[in-house]
Amino acid sequence: MSKDNYDIKDISLASEGLLRIEWAERDMPVLRQIRERFEKERPLKGIRISACLHVTTETANLVRTLKAGGADVVLTASNPLSTQDDVAAALVAHYEIPVFAIKGEDNDTYYRHIHKALDHRPHITMDDGADLVSTLHKNRTELLGDVLGGTEETTTGVIRLRAMAKDGALKYPVLAVNDSQTKHLFDNRYGTGQSTIDGIIRATNVLLAGRTVVVAGYGWCSRGIAMRAKGMGANVIITEVNPLKALEAVMDGYRVMPMIEAAPLGDIFVTSTGDINVIDRHHLERMKDGAIVANAGHFNVEINIPALEKMATAKRRIRPFVEQYKMPDGRTINLLGEGRLVNLAAAEGHPASVMDMSFANQALGAVYMVENADKLEPKVYVIPEDIDMEIARLKLAALGVEIDTLTPEQEAYLSQWQEGT
Repeated sequence: MSKDNYDIKDISLASEGLLRIEWAERDMPVLRQIRERFEKERPLKGIRISACLHVTTETANLVRTLKAGGADVVLTASNPLSTQDDVAAALVAHYEIPVFAIKGEDNDTYYRHIHKALDHRPHITMDDGADLVSTLHKNRTELLGDVLGGTEETTTGVIRLRAMAKDGALKYPVLAVNDSQTKHLFDNRYGTGQSTIDGIIRATNVLLAGRTVVVAGYGWCSRGIAMRAKGMGANVIITEVNPLKALEAVMDGYRVMPMIEAAPLGDIFVTSTGDINVIDRHHLERMKDGAIVANAGHFNVEINIPALEKMATAKRRIRPFVEQYKMPDGRTINLLGEGRLVNLAAAEGHPASVMDMSFANQALGAVYMVENADKLEPKVYVIPEDIDMEIARLKLAALGVEIDTLTPEQEAYLSQWQEGT
């Protein structure tokens, strides 16, 4: 492949990346079955796909599946720190898929790479955080006429796209992959829960048992983080703005309080809300010496990093992915992964077995969009329930789990109203 068709760190990393892609594939049986079907049916033949996703081993198996279905795919990173450089190299060298992604790239390079993906003139956009879609709508409007539709992977991106649709700015239909039950109930909860704790431990090597972990938010991602931290012996505090979610956290056995009250109590803080300045200056001012602050939300805005920079009298990188800030009173606050997704910045992201379902939604969602785009309005849609349930059935079968089926009598009972007590 010509060097004009990719921009990666080092092509010599390809052999290492190939082994890791193959290792991940072992735990992705649903996507493997879909790829085998795609190879026969070629449902994406002639379709150009620009994908802005975390460049990981799991994503590699997704783009392989899309290519097997006949798609012409280009991949760029959806976060400057989430790229696995060996995987990017393997995709270029072994699978001839154009990749524009380098771990640690600066903001200008990040957006230059997004524009390179858009130069592909996509029929389908595949996004994780909606940076590709927003750039297309703001700066590359001449390409909109080619686009049939798109898919969106994560909560933050869905929020942005729904805001675009509400304002009348969204110009084509998008499937909210994140809202599929086989995505958010598993990827967000079990994937984010495990990979976030993994990232914190890899970056710091701290013992969680006996520590106080403050988790901002109690959506599906935060629930997973809280559950895994509790399982490792941490004392978990939840902060929330939604009374129903706060009440659920209380019923699940967690302490719930405002962040300002949690700030002096926490040893480790993790944000996962999708909002800005969840940890703000007045919270940082109350944190104890040595507090560890991390973010598991998509963008690096949940922790007020500019405020932390202004507050600090000194800053040093004390470990890889750990920036230590010294406060005027002598305290130190440790920020992980530059405030970016700690599970991808300091670790490898979600395990392959949970991404198997998420990326099955992406692959089948792309086919659904190709087949139905002309019937859809420029709105955000949920993937149809029959696709969701098919993915769940395939996953159960791969796990060797069987379930009951309704008898005709039971189906009839559930569809009538006459019978009662």
